[in-house]
Amino acid sequence: MNDILKIGKYEFNSRFILGSGKFSLALLEAVIKEGDAEIITLALRRANAGGEENILDFIPKDIKLLPNTSGAKTAQEALRIARLGRELGCGDMVKLELICDSKYLLPDNSKTIEATRLLVEDGFTVLPYCYPDFYVAKELESAGAAAVMPLGSPIGSNRGLQTKDFIQILVDEIKVPIIVDAGIGKPSQACEAMEMGVDAVMLNTAVATAKDMVLMSRAFKNAIKAGRDAYLGGLGRVLDKAEASSPLTGFLGE
Repeated sequence: MNDILKIGKYEFNSRFILGSGKFSLALLEAVIKEGDAEIITLALRRANAGGEENILDFIPKDIKLLPNTSGAKTAQEALRIARLGRELGCGDMVKLELICDSKYLLPDNSKTIEATRLLVEDGFTVLPYCYPDFYVAKELESAGAAAVMPLGSPIGSNRGLQTKDFIQILVDEIKVPIIVDAGIGKPSQACEAMEMGVDAVMLNTAVATAKDMVLMSRAFKNAIKAGRDAYLGGLGRVLDKAEASSPLTGFLGE
């Protein structure tokens, strides 16, 4: 089955989006390859044009770069960072991060809506990171977001799908792709998210802090694929009582 992930004008076969923020550059290419990731997020401060080590030199050329606006606290700052990424050759697809507090690292939803409008008007394919609120997601969709990226739990926590019920509302009601971003800590959690019907999973810390990062990347790839297949296959019903899987009559002449 040809199951394509469509984000704006772009198409992808993989539904595993990998962050690059916590990897040693020496391991990054192997982790990308083992996970079959086709989209890699990039903090622009790591793209040191002319520096000794440029992260862009360690990312395969066929990978779609997704620069993020990490560090932005206003819509105008996000726009400037996105433009910088475009000038560096990262393209027009951008992950919008607008975080104003340093303790909880939660996205500022209202400013994110404002920034989405500005970025879309400037020709960007915008994937905004947000707290999973139905009304905010509708506003982001109306502002032209190509996808909505709700958090599963706080950034870097590896605590899993603590906002599961709210993400399910977005899956059911929002027309653009829903990509769970932040908090996924285990392959089983990524699989659960995909079983819910989300379109992709983005993660970084769960792989970057694993004992064997390359093997963990493969585990997440397989879990995401399994969860997607389960969703497409249609999960079986859930009952509140037992039901025999084989008939209990007609046995031994009964």
